[in-house]
Amino acid sequence: MGQNFSTFTFTPSVEEAQERYGSRKNYADMAEEPDRFNLTAKELGFIESRDSFYMATVGENGWPYVQFRGGARGFFKVLGERTLGFADFKGNRQYISTGNINAEKKAMLFLIDYPSRQRLKIWATSEIMDVGDAPELASRLVVPDYRAKVERLFVFTVEAYDWNCPAHITQRYSLEEIETEMLNGNPKFASLGQASLSIS
Repeated sequence: MGQNFSTFTFTPSVEEAQERYGSRKNYADMAEEPDRFNLTAKELGFIESRDSFYMATVGENGWPYVQFRGGARGFFKVLGERTLGFADFKGNRQYISTGNINAEKKAMLFLIDYPSRQRLKIWATSEIMDVGDAPELASRLVVPDYRAKVERLFVFTVEAYDWNCPAHITQRYSLEEIETEMLNGNPKFASLGQASLSIS
């Protein structure tokens, strides 16, 4: 069952650090807030609008591993208010995240919207299925017309989540986002010429 995110993060050593640096009282109060793990419309819309995110896992040796995952906007699918997933394509065949999840069943997802300076952290238990073993699920996760061979399906059950503050997030824009802002007449991009849109 999902929990308040502090259940997973505020270990004794973290609480000791909070006490030392003066933030323990604020976070002790936060730990008393109701459990929050069912995603609301705000989180669901944010997730579905992403074209990338970062995924952290941990191997049996205790070492963490962080991987960038990207694709067509909306490739990371919402399957339910606590369930997310994506189709995994053939890559460099190291299978580090795959092996870590098979061993430990846990993942940390970090989603950032650079233009709006928003970031969402998700703690999740994870499962990986071969695409041939779950055709119905595959039909929900595979992105039509995306030229890549799907090998596996990643499914995440949300256990907790938390929004970060926007401090220190540098605004960055993809080519698609710049084009959209220019078409919408955003004066912030008025000085960009047509030549800048030819960058690929």
